[in-house]
Amino acid sequence: MQLLAYILIYPILWLVSILPFRLLYLVSDGIFILLYYIIGYRKKIVYSNLQLVFPNKSEKEIILIQKKFYKHLCDMFLEMAKTMAISETELKKRFVLLNPEEFQRLESLNKSILLMYGHYASWEWSLVLQTYTKFKGFGVYKKLANIHFDKLVRDIRSKYNTQLISTKETISVINQSEAEGNKSITAFLSDQSPRLTKEVYWGTFMGIETPCFTGAERLAKKLDLTIAYLKVNKVKRGYYEAEIITLAENPKDYKDFELTDIFLHEVEKQIYKAPEYYFWTHKRWKHKKRAKS
Repeated sequence: MQLLAYILIYPILWLVSILPFRLLYLVSDGIFILLYYIIGYRKKIVYSNLQLVFPNKSEKEIILIQKKFYKHLCDMFLEMAKTMAISETELKKRFVLLNPEEFQRLESLNKSILLMYGHYASWEWSLVLQTYTKFKGFGVYKKLANIHFDKLVRDIRSKYNTQLISTKETISVINQSEAEGNKSITAFLSDQSPRLTKEVYWGTFMGIETPCFTGAERLAKKLDLTIAYLKVNKVKRGYYEAEIITLAENPKDYKDFELTDIFLHEVEKQIYKAPEYYFWTHKRWKHKKRAKS
C-alpha cells in the first residue's frame, strides 16, 4: 500500500517540481481555494490558535491573517516539491543568506554548531545553507511512516550534502563526526510542543505559558556546541532572506532554559511582525496553563 501511494503521488510531485514559478503559483492559488473554502483543512485549529495568541484582534483581523496564512501554506507546500528540480543558482536567488560571513566567523571558533529554527516563513529551502559552510551538515527530523516518501525526503534534503538524522541518533552522530575530526552544523526545528512529562519546562511563548522543547539547548550544553538561530523572513512570494543570529558561543555559561527563552523570543518577534508566515496548523498550545499579559 505504501509503494502504491508513492507510485501514484510521485509523478505529480515531479510535474510540480518542473513547473515555471509563474505557473507554480497559479496552481497554488487553485489549491488555496480548495484547501480553505472547500476542504477547510484544520481551519478550526488555525482560528483557535490565532484567537488565543491575539485576543485583542477582531474577528475580521483574525480571518484576514488566517487567509494569508493558508495562501503561504499552499505556496510552501509546492515550493517543497520544487526543491526536487530547482538549481543551486536559482535557489540562492530565492533564499538569500544575508550574513554568510557569520558562518565563517563561527567556523573559525573550531566548534560544531547547533542551528535552531522556528516553523516560520520557509525552512525547506534552507538546505542551500550547506553550500556556505565547510562543516558537515545534519538535520534532525521525524521519520515519515511511508518508507518510500521518507527516502525521497532524505534524498531531496541531502542535495547539498546534508544528512537527515533522527532525534535518538543526534548525540552519537555528532560524536562520531567529532571523533573523525569533522566539525558539524546540526539543524533543529525547536518551537514544537514536546511530550508532556513531569520534568517538562513550562516557558512562555506568545504570551501563553506552555511546555517548551529544550532538546537543542540541552544538546548544545552537553556537547559544548555553539548555538545560533536561523531567522528567515519572507520578502515576497517565492523569495526569502535568512540571517544567522548567534545566541551563545559558550552555552554552558547560561542558566538552564535561558537559551530556550531567548530563541522563543526571537521567533515571537517575527510572528508579531508578520503572523501569516507562522505554521498555525500545529497544535502548538495543546497544553497550556494560562495566558500572560
